[in-house]
Amino acid sequence: MTPRAQFEKFLAKYEPAIVAQARAAVRRMRTLVPGSIELVYDNYNALVIGFGPNDKPSLAVFSLVFFPSYVTLCFLQGAALPNPAGRPKGSGNVVRSVRLETPRTLHDPEVLSLIRLALNRAKLPIPPRQKRAMIIKSISKKQRPRRPPSSSSRK
Repeated sequence: MTPRAQFEKFLAKYEPAIVAQARAAVRRMRTLVPGSIELVYDNYNALVIGFGPNDKPSLAVFSLVFFPSYVTLCFLQGAALPNPAGRPKGSGNVVRSVRLETPRTLHDPEVLSLIRLALNRAKLPIPPRQKRAMIIKSISKKQRPRRPPSSSSRK
């Protein structure tokens, strides 16, 4: 199975609305970060696709994280980014994130500015003419459900 087919199989575990948002976010990131190598992790908590200059996770600049109810853009080297508007959230030493309320969030001027800044400050630049590739890095055997609990099971 190709990495792209595997990725589609991972996405199929989600609700259609999250799948649509995930696909739109991936398409947009591919436009914004040409030449990136995409690192896919079907982890315990979520499905993650990182965007970096090569297959080393420590050099990835961004990731999209797909949770059962929402999608998040992570700035993996984002702690040092200026954040006057308080847009990216997080208090750790490395990562900041922006929840994508809709796929249009990746068109927001503030978010685009942060993406450009993160690309300019990356530990290793992503060569825009490099051929894009997707690599499946890991698949967790045990995973949390990829769909939110149904409303009938909530109390």
